[in-house]
Amino acid sequence: MTKNKGSWSLALLETMKDPLYRVISSEIAVVIKDKFPKAKYHFLILPYEDIPTVFHLTSSERHLKLMDELELLAKNVVEVTGLNSNIFQVGYHSSPSMQRLHLHVISNDYNSPCLKTKIHWNSFNTKFFWDVKYVHKEIRRNGKVNKPNPDISKQLLATELRCHKCDFRPKNMPELKQHLLSHITC
Repeated sequence: MTKNKGSWSLALLETMKDPLYRVISSEIAVVIKDKFPKAKYHFLILPYEDIPTVFHLTSSERHLKLMDELELLAKNVVEVTGLNSNIFQVGYHSSPSMQRLHLHVISNDYNSPCLKTKIHWNSFNTKFFWDVKYVHKEIRRNGKVNKPNPDISKQLLATELRCHKCDFRPKNMPELKQHLLSHITC
């Protein structure tokens, strides 16, 4: 059986219904565990409303309320972990590969067997990853967030590996992952 891009890009719609992955929810959105977490804690927050990507959000009252709710759920799921909020990144991929708007909440340990490639790393540790505050500011100011130039997105994902906590520049992912263990304090 051949899978096309459409089938896997819609996988979030099934995962958000699965009680094994649901963490918390509200009337308008749900927090799920990422099926392929790139860190010890990696959550996705999805609206129930069918909004394909961040580029479909506008400054309408409904969308502004939704963005506030997604941000509140991000804060709440961090509290559920019992960890300090400053070890989490909250944001969107600037060129999302999965259908359904989803906000990432990810711990900055990046200690996961699912973190395998340079693209995985750079999708969270370059300007490819847009902080939630930046996205909300752009939408409030401009009525939307503009799609990035695809060539720039490709360049960001191909960026040389670099530790996000120090100046270490590994040759490859296994070397980076080994180095990241030196930053884990507990």
